[in-house]
Amino acid sequence: MVGKLLTPVSLVLALAGLIPRSAAPSAQEAITIDDFESYSDGSLPTRWKYLQEQELVWLDPSHMRPNEQFYVTQDPGNNFLRAYTHDEAVHLTMANEKDGFDWDLRTHPVLRWDWRALQLPKNAREDSEQTNDTGIALYVYFSFEGFIIKRPKGIKYTYSSSLPVGTVLKQDKLRVIVVANGAEGFGHWMRMERNMIDDYRAVFGDDPPHRPLSIRLWSDSDNTGDFGEGDFDNITLVPGS
Repeated sequence: MVGKLLTPVSLVLALAGLIPRSAAPSAQEAITIDDFESYSDGSLPTRWKYLQEQELVWLDPSHMRPNEQFYVTQDPGNNFLRAYTHDEAVHLTMANEKDGFDWDLRTHPVLRWDWRALQLPKNAREDSEQTNDTGIALYVYFSFEGFIIKRPKGIKYTYSSSLPVGTVLKQDKLRVIVVANGAEGFGHWMRMERNMIDDYRAVFGDDPPHRPLSIRLWSDSDNTGDFGEGDFDNITLVPGS
């Protein structure tokens, strides 16, 4: 299901959650999930997992294909993760568990990350079944729900090709929040900072579980048949104020 616009929540979340890239809390206050500095240029981010036949497995080269890739690359003095798709979809996941990371919203309610859009699928719209592509996105999953078929409940933060910042959509158990748009900051690093408790309450109407299940990084361009390319960096858990 795609694209039921939730207008009241869209107004509540009109602010994108952007802060300057240089504004960061001290290292003692935050938990870094991944800054990609431990990987070599061109390598795979092997702390992350790949969803294969409904199972999360450790990432290896066989999971990457010419038209759907994640790989670590670098600017001078900084490593980061690049996602690339051409008429495909690709995603990586890290779970809130002993071989992933340790996240409790009671102590670290804020998720912060840097990203940069390089190519966004032309005319893509997350509110259209025919063109539902997102050049880069970050998901936070909180639980599985359903009587017979259990589906993940979560929030997808998107860098949208077309929809305005602050748009909120309902897609089954998922809520989509547009936090960046192709008309703003394209080609430049942007820092995103979201309070998971506030966002969850706004889009679901109740309190989230204390421990989210996982974080997923995403790029897709399979509905438009176009290209998606962008970078992720400095994925960090931040204590509340």
